[in-house]
Amino acid sequence: MKAVRFHEHGGPEVLRYEDAPDPVIAPHEVLVRVKACALNHLDVWTRKGMPGVKVPLPHISGCDIAGEVAGLGSIVTRIKTGQPVVVSPGISCGQCAHCLSGRDNLCRSYEIVGGYRIDGGYAEYVKVPEVNILPLPEGMTFEAAAAIPLTFLTAWNMLVTLARVRTGEDVLVMGAGSGVGSAAVQIAKLCGARVIATASTGDKLGKAKGLGADEGIDYTTQDLVAEVRRLTARRGVDVIFEHVGGPVFEKLIPALAAGGRLVTCGATAGYLVQTDLRYLFMRQVAIMGAHMGSKADLFEILREVERGRLRPVVDRVFPLKEASEAQRVMEDRKVFGKLVLVT
Repeated sequence: MKAVRFHEHGGPEVLRYEDAPDPVIAPHEVLVRVKACALNHLDVWTRKGMPGVKVPLPHISGCDIAGEVAGLGSIVTRIKTGQPVVVSPGISCGQCAHCLSGRDNLCRSYEIVGGYRIDGGYAEYVKVPEVNILPLPEGMTFEAAAAIPLTFLTAWNMLVTLARVRTGEDVLVMGAGSGVGSAAVQIAKLCGARVIATASTGDKLGKAKGLGADEGIDYTTQDLVAEVRRLTARRGVDVIFEHVGGPVFEKLIPALAAGGRLVTCGATAGYLVQTDLRYLFMRQVAIMGAHMGSKADLFEILREVERGRLRPVVDRVFPLKEASEAQRVMEDRKVFGKLVLVT
């Protein structure tokens, strides 16, 4: 098969469009002919290399996959050859207490398809366990479907499962122009919240309002905390949806209302942060970390997509052989929503 792989860590130039061995499926696995694969920042971190994380080389990235079933393992019974499907990106043991309680994203052996150790969807074919296969929503394109799993799953876990956003609450969504941010705007609105979106341009804020955001803050020209206080009559927001880290994180705790919750899933601007602990205990706020979400969550997300209450946002589509250019575009941050590769 054709695939985009990297044999060493580095910039986008290390990505090679080349021949690679076809995946060989185990009895419990399904072979998927990849039609579309969306990009994530995890692809960039894996390509660059992370301290203390060993990636088997050569490696195929790509976590968000939609395609058609091309082959079935000998004990697969639920899936049919030729069926259009979406891949749930989280792989776990399926046997531990976390997996059996429906919190498989807490499994000690949890891995992400296309992450650090498992080859992903920057290829013509990918193999995954049968349990990771979901039917493609009726009438949806492969490109749109590929823009759903990782970002919507993460945002759902953050806002619905962990922060438990309630009707009438104020939710601040950082980086609303990103894939996970554009998903968060919609999910927070679905929960009945008043959504305050942040972005780096007026154009991105306009698009965020088109997804349901009620207010917008351009963090390049406006004081983030001052604007939050102005928009909330100095009360602060109930929930902060955060995935940036670094110096941005340090500014956010004072923007929380008493009893507020900050939930974070990323550190694109840096993973070491400082905060004033007095805000935490005097205002009784909570900081929570989120990693992906459960497989069951994705079923609920796809139902909301089919009902038209959530929709994936695709910025641009690239052919698979242009994966290096697509990653450059993502790193330049001139994107609203998701970038997608097609085979």
